Amino acid sequence: MQSFRAFHLVFLARTSRASLFVVLWLASSACGEKAEPQPGPEEPACGIGAIAAGAMHTCFVTTSENLRCWGGNASGQLGDGTTANRVWLPTTDTLTGVAAVAPGASHTCALMTTGGVRCWGANAGGQLGDGTTIYRSTPPTTDILTGVAAIAAGDAHTCALMTTGGVRCWGANDSGQLGDGSGANRSTPPTIDVLGGVAAISAGGSHTCALMTTGGVRCWGGNFFGQVGNGTTQNLPQPPSADILAGVSTVSAGFSHTCARMSAGGARCWGGNANGQLGDGTYVQQSAPSSTDVLGDVTTVLANFLYTCALTSSGGVRCWGYNGDGQIGDDTELAVDRLAPATVDVLSGARAIAPGSAHVCALMTTGGLRCWGGNDSGQLGNGLAPERSLHPPTSDQMGLDDGCP
Repeated sequence: MQSFRAFHLVFLARTSRASLFVVLWLASSACGEKAEPQPGPEEPACGIGAIAAGAMHTCFVTTSENLRCWGGNASGQLGDGTTANRVWLPTTDTLTGVAAVAPGASHTCALMTTGGVRCWGANAGGQLGDGTTIYRSTPPTTDILTGVAAIAAGDAHTCALMTTGGVRCWGANDSGQLGDGSGANRSTPPTIDVLGGVAAISAGGSHTCALMTTGGVRCWGGNFFGQVGNGTTQNLPQPPSADILAGVSTVSAGFSHTCARMSAGGARCWGGNANGQLGDGTYVQQSAPSSTDVLGDVTTVLANFLYTCALTSSGGVRCWGYNGDGQIGDDTELAVDRLAPATVDVLSGARAIAPGSAHVCALMTTGGLRCWGGNDSGQLGNGLAPERSLHPPTSDQMGLDDGCP
């Protein structure tokens, strides 16, 4: 099945930060045929410090601040100098000195430990920020922007949260997602902020959201599904001057919807709801945040492509919305939407989650990695592509301290 986009979200840094993405092909894996494991390499050399997922690729930052990615690579987003998919967890680093990674639909950006930003992969909208629209299959050797505290990669745009609390975005701008009011693409980071007083950022399919230092949320850009949350479905080419929601601790921009984790621990979502991704038990689109939580006691809630996942305070994982590739993880019938969060966890003992367009990965409290859902491009890293997994594996694909110096 072909689908449009996936977005993913946000920035990611060690274990507690999230990521976002995406024009993508959400192709369903072959169901009847059993895939045989392809010959794979030895176990990766060091442990995982943080995870993030793009549309159809997955990345982690090791405990020694090195970056490794696997899965879909048609645009060079893995950064290994090729455009060949990787179906096993890599054993070599793509880049060193990395503090955080933000995979988009088909590009990847890294926040360096020095505060610089480097991006590679697809570049049709200028999302790599290098002044061109040339695709790149390896990370650049120089930064496109410095003084950055966090990054977020969307479908075809990228945003940076500056250490001063300002937001700067570049890449595709057809829906106003850069926030500069121009509607024109930008192939280099701007020199001025479009918004200040920001604590965190998240980039979606064609919209961008900011968590203010006051705990308020402000979104702009594409709004066909009401994902900006201002009560309309008109695109908003600049950040609003007022919050759409207060008392928020994290925000996540998906393809067509947005979710927030309230300071009290509740999850609230708004925007598109064609597959039940808002979790309110309906298919009704909402153009403004709800006043009630769809799930309580969560530490993270992440909006992705037509579905949503939450990490509970006890380390449990629960997902809802579209389930065409088994990404909900409940081992039940495919393509049956889940209109509300489940009452039981599909996985326990997780400390971070990273949903892609059709797959989910979890970093366990033990330091291990577990992935499930779609695997068309090898994004699960288990060597079984294109065979998908309808539930989380019962054992880790790698451990935190395996082979670490």
